[in-house]
Amino acid sequence: MPGIRITGLKATPVNIPLEKPMWWTGGHYPGTSKTIIEVETDQGLVGLGEAPSVDVLATIGEMGARLVGADPLDIAGCESLSVPPWQIVQNTDDSSVVKAFGAIEIALWDLRGKVSGEPLYRLLGGAVRKEIPFTEYFAFRAGGETSPGEVTDYCLRMREEHGATMFEGKLILGDPKLEIDTVKALRTALGPEAMLRLDSNMQWSLPSAIRIFREIEPYDIRNYEDPVATFEEMAELRKHSSIRMSTHVPDIRRAVSLGAPDYIVTNFAVLGGIARTVRFIGACEAMGVGFWCYSGDAGIATAGYLHMSAAMAWITEPSQSLFRWQVGDVIEGGPFRQTNDVIAVPEDPGLGVTLDRSALAHWHRHFVENGPLDHFHDPALPGRFRRLPLN
Repeated sequence: MPGIRITGLKATPVNIPLEKPMWWTGGHYPGTSKTIIEVETDQGLVGLGEAPSVDVLATIGEMGARLVGADPLDIAGCESLSVPPWQIVQNTDDSSVVKAFGAIEIALWDLRGKVSGEPLYRLLGGAVRKEIPFTEYFAFRAGGETSPGEVTDYCLRMREEHGATMFEGKLILGDPKLEIDTVKALRTALGPEAMLRLDSNMQWSLPSAIRIFREIEPYDIRNYEDPVATFEEMAELRKHSSIRMSTHVPDIRRAVSLGAPDYIVTNFAVLGGIARTVRFIGACEAMGVGFWCYSGDAGIATAGYLHMSAAMAWITEPSQSLFRWQVGDVIEGGPFRQTNDVIAVPEDPGLGVTLDRSALAHWHRHFVENGPLDHFHDPALPGRFRRLPLN
C-alpha cells in the first residue's frame, strides 16, 4: 500500500480487574491498568498497541503528535521521531520513552501485517510452533485460596476442567513454612508430571531463600522467579541449589557475568517494541539466557506474545498467564484462555485481534471512575504500603 501515512494516534487508559485480588509482596494485586493504542492511517487501517501501564499516557500522546504524517512502515524512522539516541536512553533514570514508544511500535507492526495481509509471526520469519504454551496461575487470594489445601484443590480443578499440567504461582504471605508446605502439597497431589514454577516478587531475604530452596528442591521446581532482591543474591543462592531462577529485570550483561538468573521474563514495550525484542531474544540465545513473556496484559499485548513465541525457537518454556482470572478484555472474544496448556497463534493479518469498542469504553469508564488499580494496597493497614518481614 504505497504512500500510507499516520493521521493520528489514540491512547485510552483502561483497567483490567481480576476476579479476586491476589497477594504479592506489595499487597493486594487486584488487576492491572493498561494504555490501549490505536495508530490511525490515511488508508483506513488502524494498528493496535498496548502499554503495560498508564504512567506513559502523556508521553504516548506527545509521540503521537510527532508521528502524524510519518510512514508507519518505516519503524526506524518513527523511532527517530520519538526516542533520543539509544545510548542516552539507556543511561538515564527515565525509561518512560522506551516503554511509550515500545507500545506504539507494537501498533506499527500490527499495521505492517495488515498492509501485507500476513500474520505477525510470518513477518518475524515464520512459525516454529503454532500452539503456544502458558502456565496456569495459582496464588493466595483475598476471598479465595488461603491455605495449602485450597491452592492444591484449585490446581486440581484447573487440571480437570481445562487440562492444565503447567502451573506457576505466588505464595506470598511472608511465611516460609507456608510456602514449603504448599509446594509439598501441590507436588503430592499433581504428581511428578506436572510443571511447577514459583514467583516470590523478591519477598525473601537470602537466608530465608536458602532455607526454602533446600526444602523444596526435592519437589522438582522448574523455576523460581525473583526469590531475592538482586542478581548478586541470586548468584549466591545458586551456590546452594540447582533450582533455576528468572527475573523481570532485563539485564543480560549482569545475568551472564554473575551466572544467575537463568531466564529473563518481560514485556515487549519495556524492551522498546517488537523489533528490539527480537534482537534482545537473539542476544539471550547467544549468551545462553532463557526468555519468556510475563502475565497480566490485555489481549493486544498477549497476541504479540503468541506471535513472538510462535516465531522464536529460543522461547522453549511456557509464558505466564493470568487469563483465567481476568474478568474482561478489550479485544473481541477476549481474554485468551488456554486449553490443555496452549493457545493457538492468531492467523489473521498483523496481531490478528480486533478491538471490542464497547469493552474498551467499559474498561475505560472503570478507569475514570475508580482510578488506576493500586498494586500496593494492604487492607490491614489503610493508607500504608505493605511491609513483609524479611525473615
